[in-house]
Amino acid sequence: MEIDFNFSGNISSINKDQFDLMINENDSPFINYDFLRALEESSSVSEISGWKPNHLVSIEDKKLNGFMPLYLKDNSQGEFVFDHSWSYALNRAGRKYYPKLLTAIPFTPCKTRKIISSKSNNFIDAVINFMEEKSIETWHVLFPEKEESKNLLEKGLIERSGHKFIWNNKNYTSFDDFLKIFRSRQRKNIRNERKKISELGITFSVKDSDNISRSDWETFYYFYRNTYDQRLQRPYLNKDFFNLVHKSKNTLNPVIFFAHLNDEIIAGSLCYKDKNNLYGRHWGAKYDIDSLHFECCYYQGIDYCIKNGLKEFDPGVQGEHKIRRGFEPITTFSYHYILRKDFKDAILDFCNREKIENKRYLEACKRYTPFNKEYKI
Repeated sequence: MEIDFNFSGNISSINKDQFDLMINENDSPFINYDFLRALEESSSVSEISGWKPNHLVSIEDKKLNGFMPLYLKDNSQGEFVFDHSWSYALNRAGRKYYPKLLTAIPFTPCKTRKIISSKSNNFIDAVINFMEEKSIETWHVLFPEKEESKNLLEKGLIERSGHKFIWNNKNYTSFDDFLKIFRSRQRKNIRNERKKISELGITFSVKDSDNISRSDWETFYYFYRNTYDQRLQRPYLNKDFFNLVHKSKNTLNPVIFFAHLNDEIIAGSLCYKDKNNLYGRHWGAKYDIDSLHFECCYYQGIDYCIKNGLKEFDPGVQGEHKIRRGFEPITTFSYHYILRKDFKDAILDFCNREKIENKRYLEACKRYTPFNKEYKI
């Protein structure tokens, strides 16, 4: 049976029931149809915001049997793999860097499947043909699963390395059990950070798919927006997005940690979870309180993972301050197809040099981890 590949545009043009059949229990919530639809229906992702959906699908016997998120982008916002210097270089050469093609989950730097198909090479070929037809200079695949990386490399995409910090659950029985991996000084520092919060009388509640309400989302959105207002920026996500997440709470599995003081909610951090992982995504607070961010965004998530048997906690990108709090450095990867040889050679040289520097940085991070010698990372 012949398989047809086509660019479908919006996620709403794809049959949800057929899409859901392709998703398995090990997939993150971010490749879920409802998450992608919430982004688009809320207009958080749209041509106006620089994210024009151009998803690639494969059809066999009139049924969907493959999907890859794909966007035509006219900026580099909300990606967390920074290529501004690349765009400047190509523009100086008198060529157009934008629009570019991007395979990623908008505003979500988390590893997840990016090609939902057993025939990923055909998807890669289809994108490259589209680039040649439209004279699009670059295509970027961000944070794919390890299994996809081999095919991307074989098809001529350039590997670029980065880094982030992940918490690993070593079958801890409690937060105090987790603290045993630290040297005594840092163990004391963490306890002091937590003590600062408890002595202020700040307590925490957890809202998940079982007990979260619409009013909880109103409260969280206030905190989320406040973080952007303080930087004089417009938030990537709007209130409609969070309302749509609430409608799909049973499939997207949001988890909010709220901080309370004197019967008032003063801060919140939003995560999502899947079978094995917790993903920290957004946070905000009404007051600037010392150590509140660490407690709300890190320690509450770690405690939640221990209590619920989750294997990893990905709190988001960047921030070597996470090392002192038990998060371990790992290498992240993105892949880039450059249409023309002259620019490809330049990007390959850039990525090779960057990879060396990133390796040195991660080695330095590992040397300064505050763990006992008996603990191996």
